[in-house]
Amino acid sequence: MQAAQTPASKLRFVTLDKESSRNTLWQEEEFEQICSRESLKPKTAEIENTISVKELERGSYEFDPTMFYENRFWNRRPDGIVISRNHQTLYILEFKRSSDRNEDFLMVKENEANEQHKSIIQALKAAAPEWTFEQINFVAGRRGAVVDDNFYNKFERLNVQAGKKNKILAAHVQRICEAHDTVMRSYYQQIHGSSGADATTSMQKIEEQVYV
Repeated sequence: MQAAQTPASKLRFVTLDKESSRNTLWQEEEFEQICSRESLKPKTAEIENTISVKELERGSYEFDPTMFYENRFWNRRPDGIVISRNHQTLYILEFKRSSDRNEDFLMVKENEANEQHKSIIQALKAAAPEWTFEQINFVAGRRGAVVDDNFYNKFERLNVQAGKKNKILAAHVQRICEAHDTVMRSYYQQIHGSSGADATTSMQKIEEQVYV
C-alpha cells in the first residue's frame, strides 16, 4: 500500500518487512518522541485490567497478575503502523480473517481487532493529546469475501491512489484464497493421507493453485 500512495502523501509505513511488538517499537527514537514509555504506563495498567484474560493466558496471569498486564501490553504486535509526522497522526493497522458464513462477520472481527489494540490507542491519546491515534482494520472472509465499500474507504484514508485500489483488493483476496487452499490441503492430507495433487482430486479448481 505504501508503494500505491499518492505522490503528495505524507504517511509512512513503519513496519513493512515484519511485525514488531510495542516493546520493540518504543525502543526507537521516533516513537519516544511521540510520548515516552513511562508516560504510557499509568493509562495502560488501567485499560489492560478491563480486558479479559484468555484461557491460554491464565497460567501467566495467576503467576503474577501485575506483570501479566504489563507484559501483555508491550508484547502485543500490530500488523502495521503508519505515521505522518507532518499531521501528527498515527494509524495502527490490523488484518483479520473470519468465517464469512454469517452476514455480521465484518462487525464481529472489527470489534475483536479494536479490543486487541484499544489499550495502546487510549494510552497514546492520554499521553500525547496533540496527536491523532486511530485503528484501521481490514477484514476478509476465509473464502475471500470482503465488503468493498469498507475496503475502499480505508484505502482512501491511507492515501492509496484511486487507480490502484482494485489491484490491491484483488491481491488481498487472492492471498486469502491461497491461505484457505493451504488449510483445505492440510485437511485432505489428514483425512485421506494424501498431499499435493492427490489432495485436490475431489476439489474444484477455481484459480491457479486455489481449490475448494
